[in-house]
Amino acid sequence: MIKLYFKEKTRATRPHWLLEELAELGGGPAYERVSVDFAGGENRRPEYLRLHPHGLVPALVDGETTIFETAAICLYLADRFIEQGLAPPFGSPLRAPYYQWVAYCPATLEPAIGQYARHTRMLPEPERVPRLAEDGRRRFQECADVLTAALKGREFLVGDCFTTADLLVGGNLLWARRVGLLDAGSPLDDYLNRLLDRPAARRVFDAS
Repeated sequence: MIKLYFKEKTRATRPHWLLEELAELGGGPAYERVSVDFAGGENRRPEYLRLHPHGLVPALVDGETTIFETAAICLYLADRFIEQGLAPPFGSPLRAPYYQWVAYCPATLEPAIGQYARHTRMLPEPERVPRLAEDGRRRFQECADVLTAALKGREFLVGDCFTTADLLVGGNLLWARRVGLLDAGSPLDDYLNRLLDRPAARRVFDAS
């Protein structure tokens, strides 16, 4: 059985969402969601550090395979169950834009959101730098413009169906909404609402 090491309101919700999408499609694996007690220091114990050397979540164990990093876990699961259609088929020309948008999240989109969030709410107030918060907002808006253009006339980012690329972008946009970066009623806001209205997403996020 697959084990997903998890904490609420973290990036671990994204592979959890993917596992629920697989379940919704009827061909998903049995899995166990294992909550990691950060307050109790469980994430710093040697047995957990063997799964994730930074003591963070998510981490995933699938038989003899152990993997950490959110995007890597999602790529692994989508390809492990490729027949379910959450990734383009191997050899498809759609693999190129799929990889592009998956990589865009940790490389470009998430750092902008994170910088804004740190300097508006996460850091103690004396450590916040308004200039850096504004730079994060500006960088996020650049990303929002790029994504809005990519989605113009389309329901999803890659091909004509929902993929792991949408899931990862959607997870980031949900964080952007929570920190006040995503404009209500914008095309990206509508896109996120469509993603969160999926039954698998409702099961994950309505409980978080």
